[in-house]
Amino acid sequence: MTRYRFKVESKDSAKIATMLGIMFPGKSQEANHLKAFESITLIAEKTTKTRTRPQENYYRKWCGEFAKWAGLTPDEMHEEILCLAFGTVESETKFGVKRRPVKRSGQVKREEYSLLIEQLILTAAEIGFAIPPPPMPEQYEEYANG
Repeated sequence: MTRYRFKVESKDSAKIATMLGIMFPGKSQEANHLKAFESITLIAEKTTKTRTRPQENYYRKWCGEFAKWAGLTPDEMHEEILCLAFGTVESETKFGVKRRPVKRSGQVKREEYSLLIEQLILTAAEIGFAIPPPPMPEQYEEYANG
């Protein structure tokens, strides 16, 4: 992660506070408080859009239910869905050739995690297990505890 640090002295604090208030209208009151500071240090860093907790809760709940229905453990089902969603690579091991997913779920961002959820729903539907569509954001509390 690359961070950039900007420090401004009191003469520029009012200008910076005004600019922040314009850029982030919902935070303009907080930005106005900055005008009184002797100096301001801003840190800018790239925001990563990782999978959300509600996405993960939804996926884990339904992957587990589907696994139980199919006679697999949740980990076995997760591995199968990863392989279907992201492809596989075969690795030679002391136990023979092992099929592994090209990507792990911890390596994917929000959009790719959505593809993993879609793959779970489609795979389940193909063999007769119905998974409801992902909830709307206001319904996520239902999955908050997994």
